[in-house]
This record gives sequence, C-alpha cells and structure tokens, in this order.
Amino acid sequence: MIAAATAGEGMLDAHGLGKLARIDHIVVLMMENRSFDHMLGYLSLEGGRADIDGLQASHANLHAGVRYPVHHLRRTAFGPQQDPSHTGTSVAQQLQNNNGGFVDNYAQTHPGDPDIDLVMGYYNAADLPMYDFLAQQFCVCDRCYSSVPGATWPNRLYAVSGKAAGSKDSKRVPLYANKSFVRHLERAQVSWKFYSAWKPWSLAFSDDHYRSSELYEPFGSSARRYGFIGDALAGALPSVSWIDPHFFENDDHPPADIRAGQALVAQVYQALSRGPAWARTLFILSYDEHGGFFDHVPPTTAIDDDPAFRQYGVRVPMLLVSPLIAPASVSHEVVDHTSIIKTILQRFCRAADGALPQMGARVAAASGLGAVLTLAQPRAAPAVP
Repeated sequence: MIAAATAGEGMLDAHGLGKLARIDHIVVLMMENRSFDHMLGYLSLEGGRADIDGLQASHANLHAGVRYPVHHLRRTAFGPQQDPSHTGTSVAQQLQNNNGGFVDNYAQTHPGDPDIDLVMGYYNAADLPMYDFLAQQFCVCDRCYSSVPGATWPNRLYAVSGKAAGSKDSKRVPLYANKSFVRHLERAQVSWKFYSAWKPWSLAFSDDHYRSSELYEPFGSSARRYGFIGDALAGALPSVSWIDPHFFENDDHPPADIRAGQALVAQVYQALSRGPAWARTLFILSYDEHGGFFDHVPPTTAIDDDPAFRQYGVRVPMLLVSPLIAPASVSHEVVDHTSIIKTILQRFCRAADGALPQMGARVAAASGLGAVLTLAQPRAAPAVP
C-alpha cells in the first residue's frame, strides 16, 4: 500500500508497476548494519510523521529488571569494540519477547561495556540531513525487512541472487555458490555495472562467474568526472548500477561515523539529480541488515524454497528516489532485498509472454518497487538544503 502526502499522483496499473516502464536506469546503493528505527524511526517520534510506523516514546527493552527506553544518540560514531552482534544466534535472542532482547544480547556479547543501551539509540534529522531530505521529498518504505535474521553476507547474497545458500552467518556462508541477477541482464543484453571503491564484493562473493576484479568500476568523484559520478553526470549510466560503499569507511557499519555515510548518499543524489538521465532514474537506497540495533516491528514470515529461511530479518531503512515519486510518500508494502531483484527483472528482463526469469521462490513471491512511481510527469530534482 502506498500513501502520499500530496494529491495528483497517477493511478497504479493492474500489476502494481506504476510508471516503471518509464524508468531507464535503476541505481542501487546498499549500506551496512543499521535498523529502520535506529535511522528513520525519528520520523514518527520527532518528525510528526504519523503515516510512518517508526518509534514511539514508550518503546523500551528490559534488562536485569531495568527499563532501557529508546533515546537520541549524542554521538555519530562508536568505540572500536562497539559493534552490536548480528549473528543468527544473536538476532534470535534480540527478537525474543516481542523484540525485547536487544539490550540483553548486547550486554551478553559485550561484557564490561557500560553503554549497553546504545542499541536502543536512534539518530534524528540533525544527524541524518540527507535521509531527512529524501524522506520529505521522496518515499520511505516502512515494511522493508532484511532477507535473513542474520549477518551481512547471507543478506547480501539474497540481494544479488535471491538465496543465501544455507547459512545465516557470514563466517559460514558458502561463497561463490549462487547465480546472480546479472546473468539474466546479460542474457537480455541489458547493460550493467557494479561500482565500488574496492572490488565489488556483493557480486564477487555471490557468483563465481563475476569474481574477476576486471568487472568493477570505481565510484569516482565529481572533481575528476570518472567512475559512477562521472557516468551519472555525463548521462552514461548503464541500465542497472549497483554501488558498494567503501566498506569500513562510509558504509555505516559500526563503529563508522554516520556523517561519512551521509556524505556518500549526498554524492550519489547530487550526481543523479544533476545528470541528464534524472527524469528516467529510480534510486534505491537500503541496508543489508540491522546491525544489532533495536527495531520494534517483529519480522513476518517469508516464502522460500529453504524451510530454514522462511522468516525475514529485522526491518532496515529503504528510501526510494525518483522524479516520478510524489513528495513525502510512504510504502507499507512488505519488501525485502529480493524486491530489488524483482524490480530489475520486471523492468528489464520480462519475456514477450510476460514471464520473468526464475530465481527461486523468494524472488517469485517478492513485491516489486514500481508501485511508488505514481506521477504522470517527472518532477524537477529538489535541491539539497
């Protein structure tokens, strides 16, 4: 279900694709390890957005008989060892008692750390100026779940291949075992690039066919006009662009400073909005998993070929950006990482009879993201304040 704060959006088509056919460029940026409430929950608590299922002042966890409420974090980075656990075992504990085990788990996995309530902390508009801008101007998805109640690599494998190949923990993921959506793009002769400051690990670790470092492009810079930035400004983006952040620097993975992540998002938006392809672009911004931070919405069940993976992980932020999206839109549709794949396949890989490539039950059941593209005419790009 899509809600919008402004009137005049177009009618959705019978397949819920919105104006997806008018999109020529899909750009994906997947950040690291933050939950929806941790990053966007402030929109309801402080931002007056009653249309978004975010934080309430009553949200809290109990630990050792003490109540730990949600609270605004006064720092943008954490200590070197303050990386909340997000293994499959830890996530199971965090979700106990209606998402009441986050502080319990942090205290157990970080003995001696007095800041056991940092997992109940959230950031706000002052801390996240780009996210606040994008939430006001485009679409927030408040039912976006990570694909696995577990760690980074199982979730990133889902994001590019629709399955995790059997493991919920990064240390035991069978890498190179899957087939990515990129194979279907190539069969359909659709252009694509993976951009990264380093090797594009999301693709390289998933699909053995794309392990070569020769298959990546640099992120680039506006000053030198190369890589993703240069392609966007020159109108030379492929049909599908995937951006891996500079891991451990601007990816938001704790203890990283979130200001670096905001700078990265600003670079991407500025390049897209100033480029000649803006009117035909959909930018999808999401996170691989919640990173051990509190979220109040229990994950729902998922359809999957593997019975061990029939539950989504914790909610993560997702922002959808396009000139065909009405300002202050909200999507309450249940989506996960495979919704990104579904949207790409719907736009670029549909057969003449309407069939989509087969990538397993999770992708087949996933909702696409095109329904948010409701405007009859593209909007001029709003300027960042």
